[in-house]
Amino acid sequence: MPVQNRHGDPVDPVPFLVCTATAVMLLFSVGPLYGLAYGLPVWAGLAVATVGSVAVAAVAYHRLVWTATPPWVQIAPELRFQRLVYIGVGFAVLLLAVSVPLAL
Repeated sequence: MPVQNRHGDPVDPVPFLVCTATAVMLLFSVGPLYGLAYGLPVWAGLAVATVGSVAVAAVAYHRLVWTATPPWVQIAPELRFQRLVYIGVGFAVLLLAVSVPLAL
């Protein structure tokens, strides 16, 4: 069964799968360790990693499958680069927010 967006157009599912798998791997490998560093029990760290994984999967599905543009629609390279820069800045802020309390 081919994957379709909300308009019924075919969508490539690979970006969704790669994004979700990478996030799950990162959250479950680092999440419980950060939880222990913050004084949480292991089960709480695993629960937070699970909730984060479900949230990332839901957002990735919405962005990369449900509202994906069809392959024949071209997005300007400037807009794609701008989105990439915003994602990079957001990821850097997230890493900084998670790392600063560990340094204190």
